[in-house]
Amino acid sequence: MEKELNEDSGFKVSIKTLVGIGAAMATVISMWFMLQADIAEARELPVPPPQDVTRMEFDMKDQMIRNTILTTQSDVEEIKKTLEKIEDKLYNR
Repeated sequence: MEKELNEDSGFKVSIKTLVGIGAAMATVISMWFMLQADIAEARELPVPPPQDVTRMEFDMKDQMIRNTILTTQSDVEEIKKTLEKIEDKLYNR
């Protein structure tokens, strides 16, 4: 007993379901238009110019990093000496 779908056949949908479908469609459509507006606004925003690093700036940063490494190395050596002194006192060497 197969049911045939034709122009005389019908189906029942509650008002609650129709309102829910309508609300979902309205939400999706409004989100679509808001997204399109955001995209259009983003296209109009000014593009920042590319920032080129000058040779002088690169050299200065490189020198600063090298100085920091050397300073850190000397600090570590001082900490090692201090630790040795503490161990000597602690273990009566």
